[in-house]
Amino acid sequence: MSRSIIHLNIADFAAAVEINQQPSFRGYPLIIVPIGAPRAVVYDMSEEAYKQGIRKGMPLARVRRLNKKIKILPPSFNRYELVMKDLLKESFTFSPLIESGKSDGHIFMDVTGSSRLFGPSVDIAFRLKNAFKKTFNLDPVWSVATNKLIAKVATRVVKPIGEYIVAPGDEKAFLAPLPLHLIPGLIKSDLTRLREFNLFSISQARALTMEQLEIPCHNRASLIHDYIRGVDTAPVTASCEDFSSIYADHEFSEDTNSAALLKQALYFMVEKICKNLRDRKLTGAAAKIIISYSDGMQKSSKLKITPSTYNDMIMFKKCSLLLDKAWTRRVRIRHMRLVCEKLSAPQFQADLFAYNTKKNRQADLVAAMDRIRAKFGRVSIKTGLAMMVSESRQVITE
Repeated sequence: MSRSIIHLNIADFAAAVEINQQPSFRGYPLIIVPIGAPRAVVYDMSEEAYKQGIRKGMPLARVRRLNKKIKILPPSFNRYELVMKDLLKESFTFSPLIESGKSDGHIFMDVTGSSRLFGPSVDIAFRLKNAFKKTFNLDPVWSVATNKLIAKVATRVVKPIGEYIVAPGDEKAFLAPLPLHLIPGLIKSDLTRLREFNLFSISQARALTMEQLEIPCHNRASLIHDYIRGVDTAPVTASCEDFSSIYADHEFSEDTNSAALLKQALYFMVEKICKNLRDRKLTGAAAKIIISYSDGMQKSSKLKITPSTYNDMIMFKKCSLLLDKAWTRRVRIRHMRLVCEKLSAPQFQADLFAYNTKKNRQADLVAAMDRIRAKFGRVSIKTGLAMMVSESRQVITE
């Protein structure tokens, strides 16, 4: 039985998400670019900007020569990632075999075995498109084919709006008239070498034998030979949760560079992560902090935690040093993420001498706070550092 692969592609994903946040930008040329970077290049752009000749990776200075009044926004990578997670939740209704990028608006689905439950693959794709549009105001192009390569080429053909169905057996005919640059997997050097031999379309390259392809393409000839014939046996890799780390996010309601607010937010994230570790009877041996500035730039730093711990106070002391190490710019901060890694079962060892040590008193205090919260609610007791942090902006993920 032929596979049924759906590819959904939300064109200009980052720009589409930003326009949903600020509808006044709709219909205007818009680019997403880190404003503060010394050699900033375009991360994404709207369809209107694309029509003006602007492309991903284009230097900001060149964009401004093309359009001096173009609207510019810094990237919000955490926002794109959260939207992708919501889209995936909607997609998992139809198949567990889903593969996607972290924040690029691309989703592959293998629905080969889903027809008895949800009908033909075309119906599933159409229902998902409508769901994305209704729930998230995002309008994807989609295609249905027998493998990922053909499905992705098909969405490239109909982008930015449309759909395409490539029936089993029609793969070679579908590819024949298309230009080579539409084939995913062909890198810039491949296309350059093929152009040097006056090969521009797939049908022209397909006329070459394997031995002839080896002249311009060398060791990539075998791969390209399959690609231009629509041969792709790569499976749709099922997405799964990564249980090797825990992370917590905090997005500030207003961008800030206040040390007090940053430390407060950090402690609240540490508190959340450590509670999760204690519930799972695990400890963390490494921490990583990622800071997103208001101009779209990101900075990260990581360190080891020795010995591994699930104690709020011990981890906060370590992570405070981590924050100081990562916070190297005067630009205001929009978002912070704290990641706890290298999870393992706690290794308990009794103290050789007196029990009444600072470490044990801290452990008893944390355990007592857990019991109070379990009985009277999570907000029944707080530390001073966490009092001013808005809990509504916190997200914790395993």
